[in-house]
Amino acid sequence: MSDLHAAAENMVIDERVRGFPPGHPPLPLSEIGKQGWKPYDGSMALPLISLDRQAFAGNAELMMAYVRSHGAEISPHAKTPMSTVLSDALLAAGAWGTTVADIRQAAVLLKAGQRRLILANEIGGAAAARRLAALLSGYPDAELHIFVDSAALVEALSSAWQERADLPPLGLMVEFGAGRAGLRSPDAAEGILDTIVAVETPAFRLTGIAAYEGAAATADVQETRLRIDALMAMTSDFLPKLRGRIGNDRPLLVTAGGSVFFDIVVARLSAAVAADPACRLVLRSGAIFFHDHGIYERGLAGLDARGGFRIGGETVSATAGFRPALRVWAEVLSRPEPRLAISGMGMRDVAMDQGLPRPLALYRNGAHFADLAGAEVLRLNDQHAFLALPDDSDVSVGDVIEFGISHPCTCLDRHAILYGLDPDHSVTAAYLTSFG
Repeated sequence: MSDLHAAAENMVIDERVRGFPPGHPPLPLSEIGKQGWKPYDGSMALPLISLDRQAFAGNAELMMAYVRSHGAEISPHAKTPMSTVLSDALLAAGAWGTTVADIRQAAVLLKAGQRRLILANEIGGAAAARRLAALLSGYPDAELHIFVDSAALVEALSSAWQERADLPPLGLMVEFGAGRAGLRSPDAAEGILDTIVAVETPAFRLTGIAAYEGAAATADVQETRLRIDALMAMTSDFLPKLRGRIGNDRPLLVTAGGSVFFDIVVARLSAAVAADPACRLVLRSGAIFFHDHGIYERGLAGLDARGGFRIGGETVSATAGFRPALRVWAEVLSRPEPRLAISGMGMRDVAMDQGLPRPLALYRNGAHFADLAGAEVLRLNDQHAFLALPDDSDVSVGDVIEFGISHPCTCLDRHAILYGLDPDHSVTAAYLTSFG
């Protein structure tokens, strides 16, 4: 189901969507948060995914404070929730713009009224360039910056922009990379810079340098640090070379920074950006606003171990400050063995690429019954989770389990609606997602 934005408040939802109570009369999306439902109240269809609204708002406030204290900006990656409402909330909290991963995601945000986007990816060749041009022809006031790492893409985009006069300016960002896309050497980057400068027009020009450090990570902490440091050094060293080609006055962006190593990005790039009065540093962290009980929990522990989360000159605990905002709720379907429970949540409902979900709490008869210390998910099928339980665990068929998740980006895309919860776990909002 798509987030149609303008019509979202009037979209009628029924039991075909996860979470909506079977047999309940259909409701406009805007009315779902007024029903007083709770994920464990027995009426809502399970499994479903929820957002702790207070945790999300607190995470946003903390991350914006961090960015401001370092004189940087942030353009949160929308691929995590693909919710225009939540993207708008981050803009209202102080985000500079929004990041997308492909042309379709750009279309979702443009149709929602957002106009400043970073397309943090290469898009393909001539056909993709024409598709991007066709989209942007409807948005003359758009400001879009796109990653490039090949002469082929520069030439394809240049041709598409030369073919029509109804397009907004397009900003090209030379991408350095390690482990994924992006140029691997300064010499290669200078070649792309030459290609761009040769075809520049007022509506088609270089606007900065980009990198993504997360793809450089390995299982070895020291090796990861060396690889990221090298990538950031290439990025920062290229800025004065670029300036030498285009002059001192043009506004430029330097962008990097996911949700795990953004402190290293700030430490390595801030000086180079600060030395250039017409340049700004833009982070692209997205999952940080949702956090989790897995990969980002481990990532923030690493951030604290290197003392990297500093606000106003003081080291702050990222682990204590950020809170996991996402939960998946599912019923116990079977107790086939003394230490085994089967719940109605599987690979169609939750991510497992960066770790299995974590059982947090048990609910019975519409109320919290117990925390699930010692329980763990062993594996997932399409529709089932296999839970290992301690010997003394009191878990019954029909109980509801609250799970923490690992890796929001590959969990949210399974759900058409994200249910917003207040601190008492009441559903007070519903957000449509736009994963296509």
